[in-house]
Amino acid sequence: MITSIKKTLLLCSGSLCVLLGLIGIVLPLVPTTPFLLLAAWCYAKSSQKLYDRLLHTKWLGTYIHQYRTQRALPLKTKWTALLVLWGSAFYSIFFLVPLVIIQIFLTGVVLYISYFIFSLKTLR
Repeated sequence: MITSIKKTLLLCSGSLCVLLGLIGIVLPLVPTTPFLLLAAWCYAKSSQKLYDRLLHTKWLGTYIHQYRTQRALPLKTKWTALLVLWGSAFYSIFFLVPLVIIQIFLTGVVLYISYFIFSLKTLR
């Protein structure tokens, strides 16, 4: 049974991710698909109504549908996600995190995520 606090946090997180996904449609450096996938996950755990609504939205549902059915992302989405990932990781690793072991761990995580993104099929 999901608690009301957890449900509220998931609803807020899902809504924030939808907003960031919408921004990503317009701004080239903000990835769209990862935020929409996260929003779909949050909504699936907290509100079936919002989940269904998101999946059946004309523009946003397409991104989620492509990933779920084809395990594929558009090339632009892949590169944008990688640029944002590596840019933020570079800043964090070299300017925010003083411990070398944490820097190495973060680098490993970023490499794994990069591998995962590149392992997905590319939609053209």
